[in-house]
Amino acid sequence: MHPSKPLNLFFILTVMIRLCFADLPSFREAPAFRNGRESPQTTWSSLDKEIHNPSIIHIAMTLDTAYLRGSVAGVFSVLHHATCPENIVFHFVTTHRHGAKLTRAITSTFPYLNFHLYYFNTNLVKGKISSSIRRALDQPLNYARMYLADLLPAGVRRIIYFDSDLIVVDDVINLWSINLRSHVLGAPEYCHANFTNYFTSKFWSNPAFSASFKGRPRNPCYFNTGVMVIDLWKWREGKYTEKLENWMRIQKRYRIYELGSLPPFLLVFAGDVEGMEHRWNQHGLGGDNLEGLCRALHPGPVSLLHWSGKGKPWLRIDSKRPCPLDSLWAPYDLFRHPSLFSNS
Repeated sequence: MHPSKPLNLFFILTVMIRLCFADLPSFREAPAFRNGRESPQTTWSSLDKEIHNPSIIHIAMTLDTAYLRGSVAGVFSVLHHATCPENIVFHFVTTHRHGAKLTRAITSTFPYLNFHLYYFNTNLVKGKISSSIRRALDQPLNYARMYLADLLPAGVRRIIYFDSDLIVVDDVINLWSINLRSHVLGAPEYCHANFTNYFTSKFWSNPAFSASFKGRPRNPCYFNTGVMVIDLWKWREGKYTEKLENWMRIQKRYRIYELGSLPPFLLVFAGDVEGMEHRWNQHGLGGDNLEGLCRALHPGPVSLLHWSGKGKPWLRIDSKRPCPLDSLWAPYDLFRHPSLFSNS
């Protein structure tokens, strides 16, 4: 018998990493992004629960296994274009099921990233979610944006919320610096959209429901909840989570809308939103919610591209059927393809 050969150390490490991330994609390590000379040198700690530091940019995103590749691309795009990347703190919300693996994935991909992880208790929305036109919209984590004021430390006064299917191609400080004035929430509004389409005939035929839009500062307009700037202090004072939950309970009983977590936000905030330039949410690039067909950019400048809808760029790229605009997402994709991984 021949003496057994010692196992290659790199092979052992490779196997261990593969086992650790068995159900997650593997990513290349992102470079270290450093502040420019004009950036204020400052730090933030979650221990500073009551201290608000306006020089720190807080961004919230959800993390799950299905959208991790999109989340990583989104984070990379933000850092790549930021003047003060070291002043950005990411607040990731996930569930207990995959929290440890997702944390390791973010840490290994962004070793220098300042981030904090929060576990969302899915029991908060259990029994309140109604089925919608697309299954992905019914996942409990899709409703976590309603609970940011409860999850994040009190010292976080303002937060930018980003979906996991977008990239930023501008300095995020320009979005962070938007004046919300008296409003709780800021987002690009689309007043040309047919607002009545977001609710069922049962909603509009019931005066008690349809009257909810009366008394707003302006006529209600559609806005996409994938990009929002939120004053968390005003949110807490106004108990807006409770208002959103109330509409979810009404929906469960009367079926007044068909589109996941978006309609409750419209019911509570539409007509009382600080409007922002459309450049900050070029949404709908994933097509509609049923077929996900290719779409073109809206007219005007672009600071953020958002693949809302059924079609996601990483899935279309992997299937060899990308849409033209998916080429704009691809440079921020840190996914390490299996063939490259095995040959490294």
